[in-house]
Amino acid sequence: MTVDNIIDGKAFAAGLRRKVAAEVVRLKKDHDITPGLSVVLVGNDPASAVYVRNKGEQTKEAGMVSSEHRLAADTPEADILDLVNKMNDDPSVNGILVQLPLPHQIDENKVLAAINPNKDVDGFHVTNVGRLWTGSDALVPCTPLGCILMLKDRLGDLSGKSAVVIGRSNIVGKPMAALLIAESCTVTIAHSRTVNLADLCRDADIVIAAVGRPEMVKGEWIKPGATVIDVGINRVEAPERGLKEDGSPKTKLVGDVQFTDAAGKAGAITPVPGGVGPMTIACLLRNTLVAACRQNGIAPPPI
Repeated sequence: MTVDNIIDGKAFAAGLRRKVAAEVVRLKKDHDITPGLSVVLVGNDPASAVYVRNKGEQTKEAGMVSSEHRLAADTPEADILDLVNKMNDDPSVNGILVQLPLPHQIDENKVLAAINPNKDVDGFHVTNVGRLWTGSDALVPCTPLGCILMLKDRLGDLSGKSAVVIGRSNIVGKPMAALLIAESCTVTIAHSRTVNLADLCRDADIVIAAVGRPEMVKGEWIKPGATVIDVGINRVEAPERGLKEDGSPKTKLVGDVQFTDAAGKAGAITPVPGGVGPMTIACLLRNTLVAACRQNGIAPPPI
């Protein structure tokens, strides 16, 4: 492992946010348009609350308008759908994001389907899924979008490269595969039940790990010189760090890849934390800018 083969997602995300902010200034100056992002948070999940707060702060730092709708955990589904419809009809709201997960009484698919696809900055609406897979202009889910931006920045032309995507979720795995296909990669979608997973990885120029299992991908699986993008964020016990006040072991964050061993073979690799994670909100801001441009008949900037 060398410093040169570590992909610094934190620095890349900061650069993307600066580009978005510069384009927001230009959009205001040339067209008198300020992009607006509205986020809906239902309930009191601490992790979601922190994430929403960070989204709001970074939205404002980029020069956009940020609004939040914080609703009680027992809010009826009909009230959330009514709120989404109001935001759909509000021209000052260019991006709508409903923070997941939602409480049990609410059908997530129904809420996501209610969002205007052109304001769906999470890229989860089935219309955007269809647009992505058919090569149309789509709002792309933020995490895989961040992955493809970092890959193209590091490798340039991805055409002809062999890629293995480990994970088949609608949020990361499937859209990641679509983005790689659009770049003319040869793509294999694998998962935790794939019987020859190690062999598939050993032949891959690009490995995307998004399966949600701590350090599942071993260093010996990585082809020398391959690029590894680790999407996993897993909290595991770390007794070597000592104990908490309650006597339980302290914890640490690890990815889906056995980082130290893999970094010794990879040509480039993202760490956890500090790799893919910071790109998610940066790409959310990018999507909001793109959405605002398209809704006003303006060509989005190439960032």
